[in-house]
Amino acid sequence: MTTENALIEQHIITAVREILSERINQILNDMKFHIPSVELGNYNGKTAIVPMITLSTCERTEKERIVRLDAYSMTVTFTIPDTPESELYCYAYSGAVSRAIYDNPTLSGIADRAIITGKKYLSPKKLNCGEGWQLVISMRISIEGF
Repeated sequence: MTTENALIEQHIITAVREILSERINQILNDMKFHIPSVELGNYNGKTAIVPMITLSTCERTEKERIVRLDAYSMTVTFTIPDTPESELYCYAYSGAVSRAIYDNPTLSGIADRAIITGKKYLSPKKLNCGEGWQLVISMRISIEGF
């Protein structure tokens, strides 16, 4: 991995973290229901959700190679404690992330385009057993010319 790639990847993660902590919390606060806010870092309280962000490079198409377009795959995973409102929270976070990416597809100028490629809603195997719900959002981020 070159230093340029490491720098680009760090910029992507930083931009997504800013969107998660600022814009998504703003969208959640505007909802009619009380939805726990998104926190980043080592937060262990029960009043907020800490998403896990993973970034990896993905295979490029022949066209992307020719025009020198780098492609990255990112997943943002929300683990939500099992409560009667957990399913509602999954849909609220999903909608907030979709809106934030739709409003800012360039991640504040870092990427050429970020799109959501998939969403997975995972309920606990057994309800009320302490296992939480999960929302897994997959994104594809493309950056030109590096």
